[in-house]
Amino acid sequence: LGQDFTVEQGQAAAKLCALNMIAQVKEACEGDLSRVKSVVKVEAFVNATPEFTDHPKVINGCSDLLVSVFGGDVGRHSRFAVGCSSLPLGVAVEPGAVFELAD
Repeated sequence: LGQDFTVEQGQAAAKLCALNMIAQVKEACEGDLSRVKSVVKVEAFVNATPEFTDHPKVINGCSDLLVSVFGGDVGRHSRFAVGCSSLPLGVAVEPGAVFELAD
């Protein structure tokens, strides 16, 4: 970000990552997303130039989708977004998440 990607492209990448997270959680819940009790936290790395400072705006692409899909009570989460000088394969973002599931 700040060189090869715009904030908007970073947000789109973060949103795509959130869609992949949801797909993995759905698989873990045997297709029943109502078993998600809480999106506990999102931890995100942003591939950025030293001058780039909009890391939180980029990760909003992920966070906003999780809140939209799971609602405010379940989807609202803590998070951090940090910049780094590179990520594997040159990707724009690398978020991870912790979900609490019901039995």
